[in-house]
Amino acid sequence: MVYVMLATGFEEIEALAFTDILRRAGIDTKTVSVYDKKEVTGSHGITVVADMTADEVNPEAMTAIVLPGGLPGTYNLRDSDAVKNLIKFASANNKLMGAICAAPYVYDTLGYLDGKNATVNPGFESEMKYAKLINERVVIDGNLITSQGPGTAHEFAGAFISVLKGEEAAQDLLQEMLYR
Repeated sequence: MVYVMLATGFEEIEALAFTDILRRAGIDTKTVSVYDKKEVTGSHGITVVADMTADEVNPEAMTAIVLPGGLPGTYNLRDSDAVKNLIKFASANNKLMGAICAAPYVYDTLGYLDGKNATVNPGFESEMKYAKLINERVVIDGNLITSQGPGTAHEFAGAFISVLKGEEAAQDLLQEMLYR
């Protein structure tokens, strides 16, 4: 199960396009509200109903945890105990961890990017303390996948599909969607 964590102020394109594309690839993906209610409002005022709340997450079923960016969503993810606990579990169990836009900052502040190659939304680099920043649209370093922003959401999803189902599956789906 890929868990896409949603906190107030999340970037809608990054969360919803990613979730949609992984589901098209046949990858079980759920949106997760970090709150005790399923409704979460994004950074552009779009309210969505998450599939589940954080207390319904089964860490043992986790394949990956994904953090969409957006402001103040990134800061709200950083401050969520549920997110911190799931990241800790994912790291300890070598699960995939992903973040897009400003959200790599969450992993960075928790020390998980120390010495890792990562990318972040241009202009947010000064917030990063531990990562080796690479100015590329998507960066994969071990079990960590990072991406730069809303315009890279398809490539970010493609990277996850590539890791989980193979490069050919990722390329075929993106081409079928007329992305490439």
